Amino acid sequence: MRIVVLAGGIGGARFLRGLKAAAPEADITVIGNTGDDIHLFGLKVCPDLDTVMYTLGGGIDEEQGWGRSEETFQVKGELAAYGVGPEWFGLGDRDFATHIVRTQMLGAGYPLSAVTEALCARWQPGVRLLPMSDDRVETHVAVDIDGERRAVHFQEYWVRLRASVDAQAVVPVGADRAKPAPGVLEAIAEADVVLFPPSNPVVSVGTILAVPGIREAIADAGVPVVGLSPIVGDAPVRGMADKVLAAVGVESTAAAVARHYGSGLLDGWLVDTVDEASVDEVEQAGIRCRAVPLMMTDLDATAAMAREALALAEEVRG
Repeated sequence: MRIVVLAGGIGGARFLRGLKAAAPEADITVIGNTGDDIHLFGLKVCPDLDTVMYTLGGGIDEEQGWGRSEETFQVKGELAAYGVGPEWFGLGDRDFATHIVRTQMLGAGYPLSAVTEALCARWQPGVRLLPMSDDRVETHVAVDIDGERRAVHFQEYWVRLRASVDAQAVVPVGADRAKPAPGVLEAIAEADVVLFPPSNPVVSVGTILAVPGIREAIADAGVPVVGLSPIVGDAPVRGMADKVLAAVGVESTAAAVARHYGSGLLDGWLVDTVDEASVDEVEQAGIRCRAVPLMMTDLDATAAMAREALALAEEVRG
């Protein structure tokens, strides 16, 4: 089975770990969000790609879900002593090495897709990890601060501001001019199923779909497309997805997110058992829906979620 997964950061990475356990023989291609990418300290940082790579490669900080395990922060402390910021973004010493290698390779002329492949040669994530694009895309968020509207990088909104102010708009800057990275459209065309994990539908999966050609390729692939709701009981399972959903006019409910993706893209949708009442609403929107446990409490629970997604895909196919 050839599976394509559109993945953001923590939720996507943890789902992928369960998917690998549920379908150990599957050929899995992950299209990773690069809209969260940011340049810090002269280095190219790709948070979502690295979270997938570290999680599947056994190097992630399990408690926080991002960054390296057994991390130290000596370099960050020294930079702060020099007055060099930003201090709000916590790059650890081990993590710095990844960004140094990436930046050196990009500077030597290698595209991000080739750099990602080289980094994965060390981590052996067991999937093919592709950036959504080799072109620069950065998600910015419009906010009102002290009576003035300004745009900030998504990382600043999420990490420094902790989404404490309402998002007025979310813009994937550069996405409209970007091209899918090599292998992305081919993987979609050759897939047996496409999955949307419980990643942020606006700034993770939504940013990937904003790259011209990717949404169209998925819609035209003729294979089941199944998503898992990141909203459980009208609230995000993790993070502050409700803030960016509101910015694009979408309610923070499992059914509303399904409608946001739309029946032209999505064939099947899984909601948590606490949202079982929304199944009929989703199906009335032309999307087959089932209610199953969607809390990724451990590997077994996550693998069960993945099996339910694959089962729904087979039901759609049948």
